[in-house]
Amino acid sequence: MAGKNNENIRETGRQLAGSIGGSEPASTRNAHPDSSLPHRAHAQEKDQVVRSELGRHISIAVDPVALVTTECITVTSAMRKHARWAHSSVSMILGGGPSMARDISQLPRQTGQRQQRRLTNGSVDEDDTLANRWGLRGKKGKSMQDQPLLSAFTRLRNDLRGCTDIQDFDVPALLHPFLQVIRSSSTSAPITSLAIVAITKFFAYNLIGRDSPRLSLAMQLLSAAITHCRFEASDSAADEIVLLGILELMENMLSGPGGDLLGDESVCEMMETGLSMCCQTRLSELLRRKAEMSMIKMCQTIFERLKSLEIEAGEDIGILEAEATGLGGHNVIMNDIAVNGSSVGLSEPVVNGSASANAVAPATESVDDVKGIEESSSDGADAFSIQQAAAEPDPKPATIIENVEPIPPGAEKIESASQLQRQDSSEQVNIKPYSLPSIRELFRVLVDLLQPHNRQHGDALRVMALRIIDVALEVAGPSIAKHPSLATLAKDDLCRYLFQLVRSDNMNLLNESLRVAGTLLATCREVLKLQQELFLSYVVSCLHPRVEIEDELGIDPALYAGVPKTPKLVKPSPSPQTTSGRSTPVPLKERKRLGMEGGARKPDAMEAMVESIGALSRMPSYLVELYVNYDCEVDRYDLCEDLVGLLSRNAFPDSVRWSTTNVPPLCLDSLLGYVQFVADRLEDEPIYEGYPNMKSLRAQRERKKIIVKGATKFNENPRAGIAYLAHHDIIENPDDPKSVARFLRGTTRISKSVLGEFLSKKANEELLRSFLDLFDFSGKRVDEALRDLLNSFRLPGESQLIERIVTVFCQRYCSSTELEDIANEDAVFTLTYAIIMLNTDQHNPNLKKDKRMTYLDFAKNLRGVNGGSDFAPAYLQGIYDSIKSNEIILPDEHNNKQAFDYAWEELLIKARTSAPLTMCDTNIFDADMFHATWRPIIATLSYVFMSATDDAVFSRVVLGFDQCAQIAAKYNISEALDHIIFCLSSMSTLGTTSPTNTALNTVVQAEKRSVMVSELAVHFGRDYKAQLACAVLFRLIPRKEHCIQKGWNQIVRIWLNLFANSLLKPSLSKSEELLGIPSIPLQPPSQVIDREQRTNEGGLLSTFGSFLSSYAADDPPEPSEEELESTLCTVDCIDSCPMRRIFSKVLNLPPEGRECLVRALLKQLPEQSSPAVIVVRPDRPKPAPIRTNGHRSSQSGPTYDPSMVFVLEMITILSTRDQASVKMMGQAVVDALDTVVRDTANIHPLMLSRAVFYMLYLLNAAQDYDFVRATVILHTIAGYDEATLAQSATPILKGLSLCILEPSDLKKQITNMPDFWTILNRLRQIPEAASKTFDLLAMVVGSNPPAVTADNYEAVVTLLHEFAMAGSIGAAIEQKRDRLARRREKPGEEKPKIIRPRYKNFVPPGLKLLLTIISENEVVDRGFKAVIMIYQLTNRVPALIEQSHLEKQEAWRAYWSPIFEALRSQCLNPCREIRHQAVSCLQSSLLSPSLASGHYKEWTAIFSEVLFPLISRLLRPEIYQTDPVGMSDTRLQAANLLCKVFLHYLTLLSEWEGMLDLWLRILDVLDRLMNSGQGDNLEEAVPESLKNILLVMAGDGYIEPPVDGRQRTQMWDETVKRVDRFLPELIGEIFPKIKEPPAPPPGEQPMGESENIKGGDGAVDEQREDQTVAEKGGEVPNDEGGVD
Repeated sequence: MAGKNNENIRETGRQLAGSIGGSEPASTRNAHPDSSLPHRAHAQEKDQVVRSELGRHISIAVDPVALVTTECITVTSAMRKHARWAHSSVSMILGGGPSMARDISQLPRQTGQRQQRRLTNGSVDEDDTLANRWGLRGKKGKSMQDQPLLSAFTRLRNDLRGCTDIQDFDVPALLHPFLQVIRSSSTSAPITSLAIVAITKFFAYNLIGRDSPRLSLAMQLLSAAITHCRFEASDSAADEIVLLGILELMENMLSGPGGDLLGDESVCEMMETGLSMCCQTRLSELLRRKAEMSMIKMCQTIFERLKSLEIEAGEDIGILEAEATGLGGHNVIMNDIAVNGSSVGLSEPVVNGSASANAVAPATESVDDVKGIEESSSDGADAFSIQQAAAEPDPKPATIIENVEPIPPGAEKIESASQLQRQDSSEQVNIKPYSLPSIRELFRVLVDLLQPHNRQHGDALRVMALRIIDVALEVAGPSIAKHPSLATLAKDDLCRYLFQLVRSDNMNLLNESLRVAGTLLATCREVLKLQQELFLSYVVSCLHPRVEIEDELGIDPALYAGVPKTPKLVKPSPSPQTTSGRSTPVPLKERKRLGMEGGARKPDAMEAMVESIGALSRMPSYLVELYVNYDCEVDRYDLCEDLVGLLSRNAFPDSVRWSTTNVPPLCLDSLLGYVQFVADRLEDEPIYEGYPNMKSLRAQRERKKIIVKGATKFNENPRAGIAYLAHHDIIENPDDPKSVARFLRGTTRISKSVLGEFLSKKANEELLRSFLDLFDFSGKRVDEALRDLLNSFRLPGESQLIERIVTVFCQRYCSSTELEDIANEDAVFTLTYAIIMLNTDQHNPNLKKDKRMTYLDFAKNLRGVNGGSDFAPAYLQGIYDSIKSNEIILPDEHNNKQAFDYAWEELLIKARTSAPLTMCDTNIFDADMFHATWRPIIATLSYVFMSATDDAVFSRVVLGFDQCAQIAAKYNISEALDHIIFCLSSMSTLGTTSPTNTALNTVVQAEKRSVMVSELAVHFGRDYKAQLACAVLFRLIPRKEHCIQKGWNQIVRIWLNLFANSLLKPSLSKSEELLGIPSIPLQPPSQVIDREQRTNEGGLLSTFGSFLSSYAADDPPEPSEEELESTLCTVDCIDSCPMRRIFSKVLNLPPEGRECLVRALLKQLPEQSSPAVIVVRPDRPKPAPIRTNGHRSSQSGPTYDPSMVFVLEMITILSTRDQASVKMMGQAVVDALDTVVRDTANIHPLMLSRAVFYMLYLLNAAQDYDFVRATVILHTIAGYDEATLAQSATPILKGLSLCILEPSDLKKQITNMPDFWTILNRLRQIPEAASKTFDLLAMVVGSNPPAVTADNYEAVVTLLHEFAMAGSIGAAIEQKRDRLARRREKPGEEKPKIIRPRYKNFVPPGLKLLLTIISENEVVDRGFKAVIMIYQLTNRVPALIEQSHLEKQEAWRAYWSPIFEALRSQCLNPCREIRHQAVSCLQSSLLSPSLASGHYKEWTAIFSEVLFPLISRLLRPEIYQTDPVGMSDTRLQAANLLCKVFLHYLTLLSEWEGMLDLWLRILDVLDRLMNSGQGDNLEEAVPESLKNILLVMAGDGYIEPPVDGRQRTQMWDETVKRVDRFLPELIGEIFPKIKEPPAPPPGEQPMGESENIKGGDGAVDEQREDQTVAEKGGEVPNDEGGVD
């Protein structure tokens, strides 16, 4: 006999749903609660659920009415095959028409006695015969009314005969027969399954539509039926098919067209049914998994309705809450789901039926029982009417399930059917569609299932509940946060349970808990500010390792120095305190299991936590929100920084030691995702409206840093901490106890133990009182007040200190509350001490339970202390019970469930007053956030870059570097960009500060390409990571130059190393374009290997011979093919870097940006006391030429370092871009250049020469500043020795030219300095510099305004004179031309042409002479131009004289004499071209109108100091021999010049008293010229000139012949006398009427005989003697007594 089991499905496990809280976002991870399948398994299941919807509305090819009829026949056919209905009459098949049925139903019913009367012989009554004839009773069957289940189908078929549109048919009537079968305990599982399948078809084929009549009522009836389904047990497979059908039908009902018509009670029943099947472990795994999937699908639909409810309610969501409250909670309460029917369990063994059938409480009854039931229920069958179908709710509320006695099968159903047909069809039942009440109740039940401490709920059940909650949050998380009733569940119970479940060691439970927590925070974090902080702080404390990063070979520890060792939220371990026994510590293992203690978790658990953190960090705005809401708030943890630090530390490869191999890439991916989000928002338009003010956030963050540091100081030394906080205005007045107490009470960052010790000191009694004044003890019992106090600090260990605190506490307590049960303050003091002792006694783990204090003991200890009487027993009992059940503890020191609960309540209290979490969909906080988090990110990228081997990792890391650089440049975070550059330069190996060895640098010429093979190039070419780092570095710098500061140090170091090894082109600095000088010469190689030449010369023997010769000469080894290939890789890598582009951008930066680069360059220069050369290598210029395939010996002395020259050139260019740059950087650059310029002994000449130019260039640019002085620079240059000056000549001249190019004060200052002319004079003597020196001199002479002043006038003339004198070497060429002319060769053909040959080392024979001639011609040309410039200076003389402060005569002599002296000297120049030009210029100068403007004593000196000495020297033999051919012409020119000058000034001279002497001197000079005996030119020209003079003088009356009675004059007589000496016939020829002159009077000698007219070279007689000597070819003594 089958056991009595007619409970419905939801009754089998109704107590299982109710007690765990928690929620965690994410999807289901494991397919089975006890399995460890990956997350995608459950996701696939949910996908299958979604796909099952696709076939919901299917068109059918058969007639819908016929389909319903067929389903009726199918069910009844199966029923007739059952033993219970096997004897049914034919009428069960045929049925009858509606009218007939109605007529039959109206027949008078027979009494029970009539129905049971039979004949003794077995015959049947006439009525029975009639009934049989009508088909109402078979031979062995019952009447139709006796089979209510079958008759219902028969009536439905009859009603359908007149139906044309099934959708117009009354839905409750359509479903009524099937629902009876479902609810009947008489049917078997296959029959019930057929009824369920039929109803499922009706919905699937759209036979029941949204517009079907009374659909709402039908949905309630259907829900009640399937949730109260009963059937006879059979085999387990058949039973579970029924349950599967129920699940599918519930899914279709909720998601179908009438789903939103279900009421709250119906939804709750359906959910309770689904949860019950999920919880029954006796069911098969497949069924339970299907039940879970169905629950997920239904929960998706139910929680999706929240969105439509919000739309319906509009902005006033409170209406929904009000309506939900008004419905009455008792109507929508889901009972707790019992596991395996534990709450209603089966007390008796099951005889018939499987375990699965028993799990859902099928009925198992005997045939007799069934018969009895059917007979007892047949009375109401005839009352059923389809047209009047109506049903009333079950007499018991559907949602209240109790254990009841079995109900006769079918009785309840038939009663409902009778009520249904008695109800008028026009009457409508008003059923409100389900809304917030049922959703809230479902959410509550799911959360209650998560209770960690409910032992009835296993982990498998919690995993199932978590999966369902996860779906609910995924669908309607934001909506849940909007509804207060749902949000309260999420904020309190769900979070409370979740944050305890994440401490579980069960991986399935942990995975699902983390997933739900993630989804919860992703969707509802706006209302979970403090809850989120608690969760993240726990995860961070668990995941952040306390392990130092391992040093790895080849990785500089400086690269990962930014990774935090511990998160900020982890408080330092408190110093050991002396315990007084007043608190009971919990073992560490228990602390980790129960409390908030972070600690080591299993590797799989850590991976799961990392995945959860990664999912959160992949939300674009998540970390920004953490930064704004936590890092910038004083009382919150720095979650953003800690989270980034956590990801960074676990991204290091060594984290696999305590986690799994998946953790590092997961953390790296999350970290790079964070960087990606920030980079993607760079170009977004900033949004400020609705967000906190950035300045206030920065101020809060700074204040927070101060408080944290002050709290740390307080924990070490309270006095120092308070002083620090007061200094930074955190504590207003450190001497005010109230001010200090407010801070101590309001902060959570100080140690409770330190605070207790500090407050208990006698010196701080006022502070203690002020601290206790901040507590409100009103209305509280003593133990409650004491509990509040001791939660804020820890009692010290000494009894005296405790007594002080208790005393003040008692005073404060008595003053703040009314003492009803306590007599006085002394009683409070005693009671307080007793409470402290009781707390220690009750919770000391070292004390046995039987030894603990009882209430009687506690009361006994307090007898008579309450003002002489006892305390009220009830009062003491309350205190005792409170202390016994709830220890007075510090939550910080205890981590058991009690501590967690207390901390959670505190959290909820704070959450009520805390501001909501700010959602940050903006980029305005990215700059500050990245500034706070970039260090660990870059450190991680650097370490991973150095340790990675996979290309995908390299790609991500490189992208991360680039994005970090973009962010840093965008937000001007120079420190971050500098560190990126430092890391990349370190990884490139090019930024080393130790110089590389270049002594073995070798140039290999191959394939028409010259490559410098060096140690650096070879090593760099072999290192792929180094090349990649270099390429990344120089590709991320462009457009970020303005943000780089200290990073220039590394960039400059790389440039210098590359430049020193000839890997960087000298054109980088643009010296030719910017400075106008050639590029910096590179370091020459130690040898040159010409492989092409060697290939052409021979094969193996040639190579072997070259090797032997190299070995014998001790040459460096020849580079191998591999080294050459590595060098080529290096060259290609460096060439791909945009160096020139970077430098071009730098030049366009503002001065502030360039200053950083200049400082970096200056750091590379050696100290002043050390040599300027760092690397020892062969010298560069002018040593023995490089021998191809050979070795060049090293040179002694300072060596050449092109990198240092590169530094000097760069700083010069950068500091002279504009005046602002000069002002900002000029001083430092001048100091550096001055150090080099002065250190000639240790500086290579090539470097020195360029440094001098840079100094002069800077001098020209810094004219307005006094930090560089021309006097100092020129004096330094003037002090160079000849060799140094010769090697620096060209740059010096180039620099000086720049300084005097434009009119300026600098030009005037330089040209007036003696050192300037000293330098030019010395440079003039250097053949290579003479041309440019002359050009510079010409620039000075020809400048406008004039640069020739009184200060430099003489120096200018002297230097021009020297250039003119240097042109005397042209005499040799002229004389050679003369010789050729005498050989009858045309001189013009021999005139050399200027040839500019291309030569390097070898000058062909015959070309040297031609080059010498060219050079000499250049010298002559300069001399020729110098003479002209000397003459041009005459234009300046009048102005100089006028400006001079000298006397007129002195001024004239000072400015005219140098010119005449110089021109006079050049009139004697052996070079004919220069000499002739000098005579011409002298003539022009002597005939200048401004010459004779002064006193006679001044300008008349031109005869005695210029003309007479000139002619005298021209008459000397040695002068004549310098140019025998052309000197005669010069003498002639001089004679003519003398005559011209005399005639030119004749008028002025006539007024001079010395006229006669001058004239006689001229006649003597002409006499000497006439009789020089050196050609006919003078003999012809002198008489003509003299004749011309005499005619002019006579014509003007200066000499008057004694004719026509004129008196003889002295002038005439002396003239005639002197002329007759060398031209006796000339006077007579000119004046034919003149007779012989009379003899002079006695005693009187003629003028000129008694007195010599002396000039610059002696008297006339002396001149005659000289002439005689000259004619004889002798030597004439000069004016100084020497021999010319």
